[in-house]
Amino acid sequence: MIYGNYIDGEWRTAGATFENRNPANTAEVVGNFVRGTAGDVDEAAHAAAAALPAWSGMSGPARGNILYKAADILDRNFEQVAADMTREEGKTLPEAKGEVRRSINIFRYFAGEGARMPGMLVPSERDRVHMFALRKPIGVVGLVTPWNFPSAIPAWKLAPALICGNTVVLKPASAAPLSAWRIVEALHQAGAPKGVVNFVAGSGGELGKALVEAAPLKAVSFTGSCEIGNWLHAEASRRHLRIQLEMGGKNPTIVLADADFNCAVENVVNAAFFSTGQKCTATSRAIVEDAIYDRFVDAVAARTSRLKVGDGMQPGVEIGPCVDQGQLDTVLRYIEIGRKESGEPRCGGRRLTEGALANGYFVEPTVFADVTPDHTIAREEIFGPVLAIMRARDFEDAMSIANSIPFGLSSSIQTTSLSRTFEYIYRAEAGLLTVNLPSAGVEYQLPFGGTKDSSFGPKEQGPAALEFYSDYKTVYLKY
Repeated sequence: MIYGNYIDGEWRTAGATFENRNPANTAEVVGNFVRGTAGDVDEAAHAAAAALPAWSGMSGPARGNILYKAADILDRNFEQVAADMTREEGKTLPEAKGEVRRSINIFRYFAGEGARMPGMLVPSERDRVHMFALRKPIGVVGLVTPWNFPSAIPAWKLAPALICGNTVVLKPASAAPLSAWRIVEALHQAGAPKGVVNFVAGSGGELGKALVEAAPLKAVSFTGSCEIGNWLHAEASRRHLRIQLEMGGKNPTIVLADADFNCAVENVVNAAFFSTGQKCTATSRAIVEDAIYDRFVDAVAARTSRLKVGDGMQPGVEIGPCVDQGQLDTVLRYIEIGRKESGEPRCGGRRLTEGALANGYFVEPTVFADVTPDHTIAREEIFGPVLAIMRARDFEDAMSIANSIPFGLSSSIQTTSLSRTFEYIYRAEAGLLTVNLPSAGVEYQLPFGGTKDSSFGPKEQGPAALEFYSDYKTVYLKY
């Protein structure tokens, strides 16, 4: 099937295409996508600008009704949308189903915001003056989304942008565009007016440049690598565009000696390896108190060795493939760096090519021990199933190690001490903290985002999402 771009309410299927292949079986073509051009992006942005007055003038509850309908359509097509995600991105089918359910819930959550859309009402110092502030949309918003959460991240950008009255141009990652396409398809079927939502797939370099240069654009929200995010920040700042960036992480899990040992092992393995470690919130550093270090390393290595790697569509598979050849090469390169710096991994470390795995981008979940803070695999984001276990003398040493890097996205602690928990909460340099849970795994009702080099701009998700996608109109009324 050829999946077209969606511009001004029409599916555009003419033009050159690129293949979307299954990373678990590269012989399978999931679909062919029309390769968008800079001209397509410019046309989409102008279509969005033309649609803005009517869409922003529609009542919030009316916009919410369209989001509710889109959620219902995704719900009816739940099985297909989840299977599409597993086939194009590689994550297991249960994980894909969880993500699609989350996308549906995100649309319903923000659909409800249309009937609230809180502003401000405050008393004046002056007599008979009524003061209030209304929310208003920003305008045309560009959304650039990654491949690792190909449904949830487009959903958590699209839904608040639309409910605030903005119109959008969505550019998904080329490695996994079908999941985002399904969301746009649902919005089309739900009756979104033409030009309100636009979708252009293709080269990140060409389309990203065209998007940030499109004259109607007023804001851009990006999730992806630090390199591209920093470039985008410079380009957007040159035009005074509103900008929101979610970028890299090198997330620690601190394991103290008083932790529930078995629970800590499961949480670290889950956060490090599920979704093949291809989460910005994945645990890539386990910082373990010296008193339980050796026992913990042995237990994590043993548990990791039992993980079943394979095609995510198959029952019982826990770890899927890397998303493409480039990501596989990156992971294997870091594994070799780890060997040179930290010695042979305690488990894993190989590409898997036996039998049914021969045509996929599979790599064993890999655990390195005795990693020190100056090692490359302790400082650079790998974005794959590689865990570095580090030794800490005590809680203070663990906190120092955890905070010693430029990133600050997510962080976790495993402990039964209430005092240590609150020490950690107030001192950890990260935007997302978990206690006795995996570092990866967030819900849509609260703000999401990092600190330091991981993020820039207002937070995403929850009520905070409205801050980026809206502005205030302040009114002083004398009566």
